[in-house]
Amino acid sequence: MTVSVVIPTRNEAANLPHVLAQMTGFDEVIVVDGGSTDGTKEVAKSYCPGVVVIEQTGTGKGNALACGFRAARGDVVVMIDADMSMEPSEIPRLVNALARGPHTYVKGSRLMANGGSEDFTRTRRTGNRILVGMVNLLYGTRFTDLCYGFIGFWRRDLELLGFGSTADGTERATRRLRSMGFEVETLLNVRAVRAGLDVIEVPSFERARLYGQSNLKVVRDGLRVLRTIAVERLRRSQDRHPETRGFLPVPAIGAAAGEG
Repeated sequence: MTVSVVIPTRNEAANLPHVLAQMTGFDEVIVVDGGSTDGTKEVAKSYCPGVVVIEQTGTGKGNALACGFRAARGDVVVMIDADMSMEPSEIPRLVNALARGPHTYVKGSRLMANGGSEDFTRTRRTGNRILVGMVNLLYGTRFTDLCYGFIGFWRRDLELLGFGSTADGTERATRRLRSMGFEVETLLNVRAVRAGLDVIEVPSFERARLYGQSNLKVVRDGLRVLRTIAVERLRRSQDRHPETRGFLPVPAIGAAAGEG
């Protein structure tokens, strides 16, 4: 089983050396640059000689991930942020869960036992709780965390997630991905459920951003997440796939599962 790690970036030159220093043992590392002006691409190439560096074709995190997913060649794709808020050392936790099966989509959760966050303000935590509750009510799921982009899945399922070669076959969907921001994380989670993937959560600890400022705007991005939930719900009646095959939050996958 081969693993591709996709890292969307925009002006992350100060953080990338710390992230890339831990990107050993993976078959492919893809850095997707969103028009950085601080030398992000050059830093990526100098600190990780085998890295694949590409430029995104549009704007926003959604488009960056779409570009990275389409460039990936590994059996498994893992997405992780470039600011060291997500620990690269936790990637095997996601990969091992996929390798053991039957789960086909694994996401990190800051709100499970053994998870946590250094950067979860009261406003962010409250908003996340409301949005999680909405998705769980609408889809019959048991998510504990929603707006967190530490996710792994089988590359063969990109079409089911709407990130295939034609972004689920419609120009409208392609346009959405070209400008989608942080709400893409919710889009992926909801589409995984709608597509009938076997979804599981594993604990993850979110660190504070190492350098620089986040592009996240709590109110603006919260409203965009809400809109994404509504749009995907309206599309539910057009599904050709069963709503869900399974969803089970589980305890930490520890050393016995080969973590690290």
